[in-house]
Amino acid sequence: MPIIDTIVAEMLREGETTKKVLARVPTDRMDWKPHPRARSAGDLAWHIAALPGRIAAMATADEADVMVVRQPPRPDTTESIVQAFTEGLETARSALSPLTDEDLRRKFLFRRGDVTMAHLPKIAFLRGVLLNHSYHHRGQLSVYLRLLDVPVPSIYGPTADES
Repeated sequence: MPIIDTIVAEMLREGETTKKVLARVPTDRMDWKPHPRARSAGDLAWHIAALPGRIAAMATADEADVMVVRQPPRPDTTESIVQAFTEGLETARSALSPLTDEDLRRKFLFRRGDVTMAHLPKIAFLRGVLLNHSYHHRGQLSVYLRLLDVPVPSIYGPTADES
């Protein structure tokens, strides 16, 4: 089995859970922040939703600049964010599935303008940014939900809100 198949399968499996978390963000609370230096609930949800398509667009090349492959403007509704995430998962599946094991072992240069953020095998980029970075922010968003008194869906097991 090609290595990319395991990455794509994990992305799609975890994506189902992420959709549940994204769907709980109240449209009328998109601008809420837990702290003045924090992202708003809507901006955090949108960052998570935009990751699959954005990272897949980067990973089809051997280098990418986050200043070039930019996040599109945030939609205004929770439903639109969830829809964009769903479409991004499909875009990522289609773009990443053809990658070979050799492609994944090649070095990938990840930049922010002239600053190198990472130079590592492409598989490490996908694991670190497409998957782990997404899970990190999903966890943050679940705390936002709790602080907004919105029931937190099951992520890796029951929550205080769902058994």
